[in-house]
Amino acid sequence: MRYFLQIAYNGKDFHGWQIQPNANTVQAEMIKALSTYFCQDIYCIGCGRTDTGVHAKDFYLHFDVPSSLDLSNAVYRLNRILPFTIVVKDIKNVREDLHSRFDALSRTYEYHIHTQKNPFLLEGSLFYPYPLNIELMNEACKILFEFSDFTSFSKVHSDAKTNICKIMQAEWKTTENGLVFTIKADRFLRNMVRAIVGTMLKVGQEQKTIEEFRQIIEQKDRGKAGKSVDGKGLYLSKVDYGEQLQ
Repeated sequence: MRYFLQIAYNGKDFHGWQIQPNANTVQAEMIKALSTYFCQDIYCIGCGRTDTGVHAKDFYLHFDVPSSLDLSNAVYRLNRILPFTIVVKDIKNVREDLHSRFDALSRTYEYHIHTQKNPFLLEGSLFYPYPLNIELMNEACKILFEFSDFTSFSKVHSDAKTNICKIMQAEWKTTENGLVFTIKADRFLRNMVRAIVGTMLKVGQEQKTIEEFRQIIEQKDRGKAGKSVDGKGLYLSKVDYGEQLQ
């Protein structure tokens, strides 16, 4: 039987999702909790890989067990096992071939920036106390829809087979504390959102023009784009499977 877990986590203390030796990861915590709950070795596969320090408001993983479960108290019991930085929100029995990573139709990320000094936002938002032209940054967002190859915003020497992505939404909005960038696509490259944000901040400070932003994408060279911003302001905010999880 295959099950999907919907979780959320604060990435501050984790070296990302994916399990790795000698590092604390979300996947390792989930494997440990599931194996404890089922009293057997359970492996789980996530809907994607978040980097060190990156958060998830909405994240799905799947795992297999040999028989059907009583789901009445599974969420409660798993949350008792897991650390406070991870919460299980829901569990569902799904069809045997539904894959948390490959069957996701889209993913949405948010990047949060606060522009005034605020000690309560330090762990989940980037402090950026410089004047920004949000109109220019939103003009840069429109440029993203003209392209599908985002090599310029991909981590160098990644294991991705292709750098082609379809961006469905990209926009900056003002918030009570500063700005939030929202971007939705069918898939994302390693470091992609953080590199886009770092480059757009240069546009917002009017250190790069809209045409220069377009040229950065056209050149397909990571060295031409801006520096990646800190992971602490990045959130995976939604993973969409359409009617597959209904």
